Amino acid sequence: MLLDATSALTNAPDAEHFFDGFVSEHVDVSAGPIFCRHAGNGPPILLLHGYPQTSAMWHRVAPALAKQFTVVCADLRGYGRSHKPSSDENHTPYSKRATAIDMVELMDQFGHKRFCIGGHDRGARVAHRLAADHPDRVTALATLDIAPTREMYRDGDSAFAQTYWHWYWLTQAYPFPEFLIEPARDAYWLKKCGAGSAGLTPFARQALEEYLTCFRDKSVIHASCEDYRAAITIDTDHDDADASLLQMPLLALWGRTGAIEQHFDCLALWRERAADVRGWAIDGGHYLAEQCPDRVISAFQDFFLEAISGAAQSASGAQTHQIANG
Repeated sequence: MLLDATSALTNAPDAEHFFDGFVSEHVDVSAGPIFCRHAGNGPPILLLHGYPQTSAMWHRVAPALAKQFTVVCADLRGYGRSHKPSSDENHTPYSKRATAIDMVELMDQFGHKRFCIGGHDRGARVAHRLAADHPDRVTALATLDIAPTREMYRDGDSAFAQTYWHWYWLTQAYPFPEFLIEPARDAYWLKKCGAGSAGLTPFARQALEEYLTCFRDKSVIHASCEDYRAAITIDTDHDDADASLLQMPLLALWGRTGAIEQHFDCLALWRERAADVRGWAIDGGHYLAEQCPDRVISAFQDFFLEAISGAAQSASGAQTHQIANG
């Protein structure tokens, strides 16, 4: 495995297209600026990235979706080029609830009051919390290679912990993980993200360069640790307090050679959190949007179009009923 950034970048293939036609900008929300890329016309979709990446992870998926949808790809708070707030002893600024509010306000800035969400990894966990806290804003939710956070910590065994060691190590008290990651941040990123069955092959040079550059920022390393610390504390409290299942359609996709397939019944766990769940494994690893973009594009297109059509029919039926009952 290549742990040297220069060698890894030299060996990474160039992406033929990298967000061609997309606008890249910072958009101010109440907590600070959010970096995003956006393009397209049609129903809005918000795409959220995972750890330790940025919105660049959608470069093979977003352009195809933008032919039918308005696509917004955002850097989560603490990651990439978005704001990185100071944390507190309860990790509140890095709760998925706080991060979800950023995303709701971002979509407000673009005039999108109701939208679909596609999320990978940590971004899918933010998307889950956004859907739970703001159900009137979310038409449909699609997740890539996760099961719900609370249930994964609940059901994970020692074999899972060996594979997802970072889930436990990054939650250690500040500054222990940060202290060890910072001197070898490139090697850490390459080892962490290249440890799967596909190695580093999913990553195009342009995306890999962005990931490594952003992860060299000490504030990103700290913020990403806070993301995981929040997951086992305040995020779990929020999950425990949820009084009902998600009602919008939920699509769960996961990699057939990844940890979710090996250690969990993904659909069964999502059915503890949502009423309308469907999904399947894709022949790939963790980084499905970069390794298997065509399959992700097809699944997202079909799922989101069906959900949007169903929501429109429900709204029309409700309006007809209201008129009939005067």
